[in-house]
Amino acid sequence: MKTSHLIILCLMYCGSVLLTSTHSISMKDWTKLILTHHWPQTFCSMEKCTANFSYWTLHGLWPNSGAECNTSWHFNASLIQDLLPEMKTFWPNLLNPESAVFWKHEWTKHGTCAAKAEALDTQHKYFGKALELYRKLDLNGVLKKSDIIPSENYYKLTDVEGSISNSYGVIPKIQCVSHKKESEFQMLGQIEICFDKQFQLIDCEKNTEKLQSRESLKFFFDGHPGFSVCDASVPVYYPPLRSSLQTPGFL
Repeated sequence: MKTSHLIILCLMYCGSVLLTSTHSISMKDWTKLILTHHWPQTFCSMEKCTANFSYWTLHGLWPNSGAECNTSWHFNASLIQDLLPEMKTFWPNLLNPESAVFWKHEWTKHGTCAAKAEALDTQHKYFGKALELYRKLDLNGVLKKSDIIPSENYYKLTDVEGSISNSYGVIPKIQCVSHKKESEFQMLGQIEICFDKQFQLIDCEKNTEKLQSRESLKFFFDGHPGFSVCDASVPVYYPPLRSSLQTPGFL
């Protein structure tokens, strides 16, 4: 075959691959980020861990589409060495505090997709921005200011949501865990706050992101349904430290 024919064939094939690849990437482009907090006491009522945290910790920073966008881009803890003290404090692995496997999971599944944005295109930028947004929101302070604190009392979901909405000006997505034997209450477990690509607060959509949250929880709740959007008609229990319901098996 003549060299010219080979060149033409190559251009046709390579062009086709490039178009396909570009289309695939555009299909995975994300439009919002979900900063997800979870309540350690609720988490440890389901899993074998000891939660000594009396504040909301980070679960992750998730683009609303795409997963494991670049599996060859491996997590490297040495690249976020200066962030590790904060990571251990505010973004801990509740199952194994000394392990970096949780952060590795978050980077591989979500960080490599978030990295499509220039502001998040390195591991340091991704984890650093999540910590920055976490500090900026101060979810613990917002709830406390509205007298919504961990206790043996029950709260109305509308009061919890209203506290957050009044402070941030947007609607959060609040997730709970239902009691397996009784429907008289639900445990407050996870709160998502959403941002656009410019890191401006926007409303979270309660339904369309349900699968996203469920899939991300598989790292923790293998075989367990995990959190779901709270039921507005059921009282919310915000378990305090050393709650009687903290023993694994409550569910």
